[in-house]
Amino acid sequence: MAGLESMIVEDKSQQAQKAVDREKTCPLLLRVFCSTGRHHSASEYNHGNVPTNELQIYTWMDATLRELTTLVRDVNPETRRKGTYFDFAIVSPDRSSMYRMREIGVTCSGQMGADDTKTLGHAKFTIGDYMDINITRRTGCHAARTRLY
Repeated sequence: MAGLESMIVEDKSQQAQKAVDREKTCPLLLRVFCSTGRHHSASEYNHGNVPTNELQIYTWMDATLRELTTLVRDVNPETRRKGTYFDFAIVSPDRSSMYRMREIGVTCSGQMGADDTKTLGHAKFTIGDYMDINITRRTGCHAARTRLY
């Protein structure tokens, strides 16, 4: 039985790494909620509610965090300044219909980072999940990362 589970895990990771043919694959709707200074509380997503500041992005499972950063920056000019951090988290329902938040990576305007190439597939995003982005301005991209929630 353990061998079967191992094969399923390997198969899922291989699927997440496959490139998506964007000409032939229909995009998914990614519902993004941005905030400044902290992530939204996971409880703000409970009981069919969502925060009010929704940004809807049509994208694919191979979209990178850097690509999503660029799309958010396109609609929020104040986030274009060098040294602006984008802290990404996936918000998804658990078995009790409550929502849980899981951080998946951080990007920084004006500097390449380790999480820039992480895709939605690599982050185990599931269609129907939400994306919560905490946007903060820091004095430099090398500043220590702190949790603000």
